[in-house]
Amino acid sequence: MIKTVSTTPYADQKPGTSGLRKKVPEFQQPNYAENFIQSIFDSLEGYQGKTLVIGGDGRYYNREVIQKAIKMAAANGFGKVMVGKGGILSTPAASNIIRKYKAFGGIILSASHNPGGPTEDFGIKYNIGNGGPAPEKITDAIFERSKVIDSYKISDFPDINLDRIAREDVGGMIVSVIDPVEDYAALMEELFDFGAIRNLISLGFRLNFDAMSAVTGPYAKEIFEIRLGAPDGSVRNFLPLPDFGGHHPDPNLVHCKELYDEMMSDDAPDFGAASDGDGDRNLIIGKGIYVTPSDSLAILAANANLAPGYSHGIAGIARSMPTSGAADRVAEKRGIGIYETPTGWKFFGNLLDAGMATICGEESSGTGSNHVREKDGLWAVLLWLNILAVRGESVIDIVTQHWATYGRNYYSRHDYEGVDTDAANGLIAALRGKLPTLPGTQIGDLTVSAADDFAYHDPVDKSVSQHQGIRIMFEGGSRVVFRLSGTGTTGATLRVYIERYEPDSTRHNIETQEALADLIAAAQAIADIKGHTGRDAPTVIT
Repeated sequence: MIKTVSTTPYADQKPGTSGLRKKVPEFQQPNYAENFIQSIFDSLEGYQGKTLVIGGDGRYYNREVIQKAIKMAAANGFGKVMVGKGGILSTPAASNIIRKYKAFGGIILSASHNPGGPTEDFGIKYNIGNGGPAPEKITDAIFERSKVIDSYKISDFPDINLDRIAREDVGGMIVSVIDPVEDYAALMEELFDFGAIRNLISLGFRLNFDAMSAVTGPYAKEIFEIRLGAPDGSVRNFLPLPDFGGHHPDPNLVHCKELYDEMMSDDAPDFGAASDGDGDRNLIIGKGIYVTPSDSLAILAANANLAPGYSHGIAGIARSMPTSGAADRVAEKRGIGIYETPTGWKFFGNLLDAGMATICGEESSGTGSNHVREKDGLWAVLLWLNILAVRGESVIDIVTQHWATYGRNYYSRHDYEGVDTDAANGLIAALRGKLPTLPGTQIGDLTVSAADDFAYHDPVDKSVSQHQGIRIMFEGGSRVVFRLSGTGTTGATLRVYIERYEPDSTRHNIETQEALADLIAAAQAIADIKGHTGRDAPTVIT
């Protein structure tokens, strides 16, 4: 039986860069999740009788919202729902399922790298038929609908048993509970030389992967230990937990300090890696060296042809604007396209669909390719392993050789988390007001060459995205970027990106913060961060 339930709108359901994210108690308000899900359905056309994929990262409240989404999909006329066993589907795995089975779209329940638990973060986002996040025209429509919604439809049938693989007909709709790992693992075997990686591991190569008690645990256990033969225990924290074990599932040097310390020790494994809450980000650490996400993107692009899935080369590289220019130098030397987009994986979708880019990346630990339409943490780890297996060199050797060939982009991101929203907005507004007067300004030994508020003109659909971050460029190729993040749920996060290009290989071993010291001081002077926020130092430096 289909019920139509009267409701009243909430004013705060505007999706950010990756869907709607709020604290769990907010999602637990009467009809809050239902309103947003119905607003998604009301903003779509042509889905009657089609397939919807549903899954999440296993965080607190995941199972409850999955049951709501299944019943609402039935009531709204979907013909089939595919849902991961246990409610589990990593974000890249969900994208693969949508693409492989030609689903109409998918609902992914995650707040990515944000903490989980009864008072922590939850999220809902919609992915379209190409497997990628909904573009702005759809998310804008969802928000507009959410502001006036007065009812939602839901079918009245018992909850689905999510813990067994099965197919059943409920409410006139097929519900198929699927193995969340199988299709994804099979795709990875197509892209990478598992034989070469198995051989590398059999020769004593040691890897350590931290799943951070998040969604990639089952995937990593199956791929690294079972299919590739890594010793039992190579994958740690592999059981997804609703609160991620009380930890913050963000694969950076703060939240993966234990892994970092191990990789810097005398008895370090050869390779360390981690992924985040929903499996779309990655951390790469070699014995004695941390690889920045920007460098990782450039190195993966430069060596992608060593993997079977990319043996014919790549068409182009796309990177988010705050990501360093390291990938640009690879594209220039290889004679392939390079595209600079706003932050948000959805901006890569058109480039991938048009065949203009093959590999994409963001400085926030996200890398991926045209195999799906999301960033993909395990994909990046496997491509690294494939490169290591073929080249027979260490991570540190590969990185230093890359710098010698292309130059080094010293790069760091300073995050000021939980800043008062009005203060953060005031800082950005003041910066915008200064832009016309900054070129030619001298700050210490640095001279501002250009300054702007980045706008993106999509080369495929010709759409324009304004106000995507303040860029301050200096003579010699250095720059500082200021941007407010759209991934948090409390206050604002001010991100400051600092970059210096160094072509001289004799100057490639300076400590990063030291190499960037004059730019860090310039960023403080230009933006008056302390004056606006009261903060003496960033919360996190990566």
